[in-house]
Amino acid sequence: MRPGVGAIWIALDDTDSPRGGCTTYVLTEVVRTARDLGHDLIGLPRLVRLNPNIPWKTRGNAALAARFGRGTGPRQLVGRLDDRPVWAYAAGRRLAEPDASQLRAAAWAQILTHSRVGEPETDPALVASRRLPAPGLYFRAVRTVVDPAEVEPELVRIGAESRTLGSRRGLVGATAALAWPGRRVTFELIAYRFPERWGTPRRIDPEEIRRVSSRHPELFLCYDRRTRRLLVAPHTACPILYGLRSTDHRAARRAHGELSRTEPWERWLLFVTNQGTGDHLRPGTFSDLGPYESACVVGTLATDPIARRGGHVEFLLTDRLGASRSCLAFEPTKTLPKAAQQLRSGDRVRIWGSCGATETVRLEGLELLQPSPRIRRARPPQCPDCHRQMHSLGRGRGFRCDRCRMRRPPESALPVAPPPSLDRGPVHPTPSARRHLAPRGPEP
Repeated sequence: MRPGVGAIWIALDDTDSPRGGCTTYVLTEVVRTARDLGHDLIGLPRLVRLNPNIPWKTRGNAALAARFGRGTGPRQLVGRLDDRPVWAYAAGRRLAEPDASQLRAAAWAQILTHSRVGEPETDPALVASRRLPAPGLYFRAVRTVVDPAEVEPELVRIGAESRTLGSRRGLVGATAALAWPGRRVTFELIAYRFPERWGTPRRIDPEEIRRVSSRHPELFLCYDRRTRRLLVAPHTACPILYGLRSTDHRAARRAHGELSRTEPWERWLLFVTNQGTGDHLRPGTFSDLGPYESACVVGTLATDPIARRGGHVEFLLTDRLGASRSCLAFEPTKTLPKAAQQLRSGDRVRIWGSCGATETVRLEGLELLQPSPRIRRARPPQCPDCHRQMHSLGRGRGFRCDRCRMRRPPESALPVAPPPSLDRGPVHPTPSARRHLAPRGPEP
């Protein structure tokens, strides 16, 4: 494709703040503006989650991207804006540079208009490019901490135009959204509230959500039966009404059409995402796991698990290179502390989790690979006359009743079942405690 005449990608990040706003909503405004300028959406817009451990993230740490051109070939319905359908085309004709320049300027104007400009940690960024960055940049951004200066050479290489306000941190997310190779994908259909309802309680029927998710098993993270928490709706004053995550975009659209007891939505848009893929997890050893990073490590328990105050469970794990780290299963994950308590020193396990500023690994899942031998212990027998439990006289010396002084030989000891080992198979947190990127697992 000749420079200056191809379809154009628009990516954005860092438009919200801890107090409100929504980057996905800003993208819907960019899509609406592009449509008003006569440009079509080429393919599904992207919702790309990045490193979940970043300390300066706002909420979900997502960046957005969409491709625009003159649509050709088959099209599919992917949204509704201003009471008009939004179509995504399979391919697009080439876009002249004057049109591309106009689109870049209009998109940046929308980003500035709908960002939480002036609030702490809001540093909006736009990246516009006809070419995509190398996929390695996405994997660095989803697994490590990347400085904006590290992505700028790549933007120069592909001839991208960038615009920023503030710290330029948003450049990392916007560039990573373009670099995402999309090898493993899921989908999310997001419905938005009327502006006059923003900040008011959402009206969503949990029972209807449960029924719809049961009819469409492709949907995931809709409702947590263990904690009775509704997972499709945020708990902030942002514009989102609900989001339906699915492994099949058709199931998400069907489920959206079946919801009739929720408050009216003002617009909706379907995204292709990296949610539920586990892309943030890097297989390796503890030496590979730095601050604010995530990993998947195979190792052996160096100690029996220890119950901590608050229902948390901790154990020391040694990897194949001999490095050891403390692993912590937090009580809100529900399933992980219970599973960790059944482990024993010597068990070989696979764990996945992340670190903050310290080296402690916060578990996001675990799997028993090879249990250590469980010792079958014995307990003193019951006195046949007094029916009281006898006491041991020492190794190999048998037992004696304290009341009647009757003695029994060592072989009369009663066997006790060894402590149970964890069932095979991965253990995932309860749905309400899972991260957006966490590998999808069974839901109770």
